[in-house]
Amino acid sequence: MVPVTGALAPPLRAPVLPAERGGWWHAYVCPAHGVELDHAGLLDGAFPADGAPCRHGCRIDEPSVRGAWTVLAHQASARQIRALARSPRAADRRTAVELLTAYARQYAALGAAPHDGAAEWMLRGRLFHQALTEAIWAVSIGQAARALRTAGHPLPAEVSQMLRALAGAAGQARDALIAAGRFDSNYTAWLIAAGAACSGRPEWVTGPHGLCDHVPAAIRPDGWEWEGSTYYHGFVLRAYLLTLEAMPHVPVPDEVLSRLTAMAAVLDTLATPGGILPALHDGPYDRPPARYELDELRELLPLLGAGPTRPGPVTVYRDAGYAVLRADGLHAVVDFGPHGGSHGHRDKLALYLYGADAPWQPDPGQVPYAHRDWRRHYASTAAHPTFAVDGLDQAECEGHLIGHDDRSVAVGCDTAYPGVSAHRQMTLRDGTLIDELTVETDRPRRITTQLRPDVDLTVRIGADGALATVWTGRQTLHGQHTASVAADALCRPGPGPADDPQRVRTWVDWTAVDATAVTFRSIYRLET
Repeated sequence: MVPVTGALAPPLRAPVLPAERGGWWHAYVCPAHGVELDHAGLLDGAFPADGAPCRHGCRIDEPSVRGAWTVLAHQASARQIRALARSPRAADRRTAVELLTAYARQYAALGAAPHDGAAEWMLRGRLFHQALTEAIWAVSIGQAARALRTAGHPLPAEVSQMLRALAGAAGQARDALIAAGRFDSNYTAWLIAAGAACSGRPEWVTGPHGLCDHVPAAIRPDGWEWEGSTYYHGFVLRAYLLTLEAMPHVPVPDEVLSRLTAMAAVLDTLATPGGILPALHDGPYDRPPARYELDELRELLPLLGAGPTRPGPVTVYRDAGYAVLRADGLHAVVDFGPHGGSHGHRDKLALYLYGADAPWQPDPGQVPYAHRDWRRHYASTAAHPTFAVDGLDQAECEGHLIGHDDRSVAVGCDTAYPGVSAHRQMTLRDGTLIDELTVETDRPRRITTQLRPDVDLTVRIGADGALATVWTGRQTLHGQHTASVAADALCRPGPGPADDPQRVRTWVDWTAVDATAVTFRSIYRLET
């Protein structure tokens, strides 16, 4: 039974379950402004009568947005059922049983056929367009059922039948990914978690194509999920930990636990002292409605039995292709690795700069995928603090590590543009970060380095053409910038990061015209 100590909290709210099937959550985006719509009324059981609200004042009511809202509402309802099932109040737990029974009847009524409204490219679910979102929902359902059993509440046969059906659907979807050569997909991690949560069977951990097989397939030796996206890295780690939570009695080999611990260490190293987690490659830049995901991940990390990592001044991830430099209040990340598949951005040799609580020059993240124009923008070279040639996008390419020591890193890329090679060296010295970006071309070209802040940026040009910058956030950064040849600085308004494309920031394009070689040198220091 659930132990009860002290005064009981007030009863939890029971959600009203949505009656419709869910669509594709990435469609929950304002078509005009590119922002994710507000998560209004998710526990009310009905789409907002006057449309889903946008922070800029729009109200959107169209089928794709309704379907996306329904995904979020089902997910929120499942999490609320889980909370009811874990409540110390017997009345809350009885309500959880009733709601699981209602979901079991709804799921059974769908039949075995996949969702007929899903796009052709999707791995389809039954209650949702995507098997992935169905698996995420199923994990919460399985957790609720387990909590109720632990508390001594018998589950109706209908609920047990639903759990078997969900585990079976997860297995079928996993088989489809294996057949397509996509076993390393982040989808697979969640299908495994759903199977484990709903069945409690150990083969989801140690059996063929279980967690112990997926970890070495999807996680690089340096601890990064293969796509090189902060969001999907944490997304997959959370699925793994939910699998372990569902199967505490199943031993996991040391080499698998070591790789999971390395995944957690990646997040410790990336995070600034103030808790900013750089949104590298695809993933939300700042998404308050989903902060529960990081909260849940933090709650699950003790399952690994390891404490937080204490990174040194320089950490290099050779496989994923990132280097992190941190000292004297400065936190820098440089990207030199593989493109990252469908979640990659055209940002080789980008340099991201953070203070403890200041996103001076962050990776801009990504909008919900259904907004094609803004999604294209945030994956482009123009959106990133990297180099560009002739105003063109970089190719989907991979850089390389030249060398590093305990105070510096040098990286390069020869495939971003035909006939162009570039290398970037960053050095921590006497309380400063020295950044030198050199680009060489096979003929005269327009070579640009780009500054892309998410704080107020002041730029001043000296008589000698040098630039001085002040980046004003919770901490203030000062920059001094010179070029080895004549270069023109253009300051212009540009969209801020992907949490709100309508936020205007000062962009700087610093360009050497008709150049065959240029070195842009910047010295950054924290204001004290």
